[in-house]
Amino acid sequence: MTIKLGIPKGSLQEATVQLFARAGFDLYVSTRSYFPVIDDPEIGCLLIRAQEMARYVADGVLDAGLTGQDWIAEHAHSSGRGDSIVSVADLIYAKQSFGKVRWVLAVPEDSPFQCAEVAVEFSWGATEVKAPVLADAIVEATETGSTLRANRLRIIDTVMESNTQLIANRRAFDDPWKRTKIDNLALLLRAAIEAHGRVGLMMNVRREDLAGVLEILPALQRPTISPLSDERWVAVNTIIEERTVRDLIPKLKAARAQGIVEYPLNKIVM
Repeated sequence: MTIKLGIPKGSLQEATVQLFARAGFDLYVSTRSYFPVIDDPEIGCLLIRAQEMARYVADGVLDAGLTGQDWIAEHAHSSGRGDSIVSVADLIYAKQSFGKVRWVLAVPEDSPFQCAEVAVEFSWGATEVKAPVLADAIVEATETGSTLRANRLRIIDTVMESNTQLIANRRAFDDPWKRTKIDNLALLLRAAIEAHGRVGLMMNVRREDLAGVLEILPALQRPTISPLSDERWVAVNTIIEERTVRDLIPKLKAARAQGIVEYPLNKIVM
C-alpha cells in the first residue's frame, strides 16, 4: 500500500525538501518531472502548487499534502468543502525561515493611509511594485518584511497569519493504514522542526560542582545526569538553543565542567 503525497511546488519547494532530509527522507525533485522520488516505497509523491493542494486533497486525488493555512482557508471559502480535509499537523516553516508568514496590508512609506478601508482588486505577479501608481495599498505575503521595505512600503495591518500544514483527505485518514502512515510522517516532520536551532551538550562534572553547573544550564526539560565509573563524577546531557552555546561554554568551563561536547540534532520528539 502507498499514500499519495503532494509536495508544494514553488516558494516552499526547497524548504520542504530540506525538511524531509532532516526528518530522514531522501526526497529528490527533478526539474523535468512532476513526480519527486522519495526513498520510502510506501509514499508516492506529486509536485503540486501550494495554491491548488487543498483542492486535490479534498477531491481525493491526493491522500495528503503540504500547503499553507492561507490556501486551506481560501479553498474552504471558495468551495464550501472544508470538511473534506483534515489538518494533521502544524509545520511552522516557510521559504526563508522557521516562522509564520503574514498576509499584510501595505502602503507606500509616504502614503496618508493608516487603516484598512480600501476597495479590493486581484493582482497577478509582483504585487509590491504596483503601489502607488496602480493602487493605494497592496495585500502581500511576507516573512521578514524585507521585500516590502526594499520597495519603500510600510505595513498598516495584518490580514492573517499562516503556516504550512500537513493535511489529509478525510476518507483517506479514516483508513487505519493510511492514517498511521500519515501520523508517522507528521511525527518525523515535527521532530525535525523541533530540532532546528537546537544542539545537544554533554559534559563531565564532579558531584561537588554539579549544583553550580545546573544553575547555569537552560534545558528543554531537565538535564540527564548519569553516574560514571568514578563515583566522584557524573555525566550531564542536555539540549539547548544553539545561539546560546558560545556564551554558555566559557561559563561551564569556569564552573569546572570538563570534557564538554556539543553535537548536532536532527530530530526531537516531544
